[in-house]
Amino acid sequence: MSLIKATLLALTAATIFTFVYAAKLPNAQVPEQYVVQPNCLGCLCEASTNCNVTQGCHVPYAGAYFCGPFLISWAYWSDAGKPVITNDNPDRKGAFENCVNDLYCAAQTVRNYMANFSDDCDKDGQVTCTDVVLIHKLGYQACGSSLQGHFGTKFEECRSKLQL
Repeated sequence: MSLIKATLLALTAATIFTFVYAAKLPNAQVPEQYVVQPNCLGCLCEASTNCNVTQGCHVPYAGAYFCGPFLISWAYWSDAGKPVITNDNPDRKGAFENCVNDLYCAAQTVRNYMANFSDDCDKDGQVTCTDVVLIHKLGYQACGSSLQGHFGTKFEECRSKLQL
């Protein structure tokens, strides 16, 4: 990928999430102890699916079900407080898929989850975007490991371009 194309992708993701970050969902109840920055959401989205809002849901292996541009599982969404799109019911069948396939609601899900589970995974003394991405990808109980493969490479490219 050319440097110009990679930079444009990172900037596009950052711009999208500047708008997403500013949006408030009516049932969003995020504690103020940790707030995921817009550029971090952008890099997380880029690393997950190239921020593909038409990603839909898929089963990559038995027992797994991930949806949307952030590849969010039902358990992650539930742990995030089951945010929903305006006028939806979190207990309605399909509410999970509707939320995490919607860029705004999916971003709110990530913010809610991190408000509950943010941690200093890399033990550098502060919670940073790298910690957020480790928690998102590996889970809060395994976030001490390092990012691997295509996801890790994509995140590092975006993170370094945006100096996160």
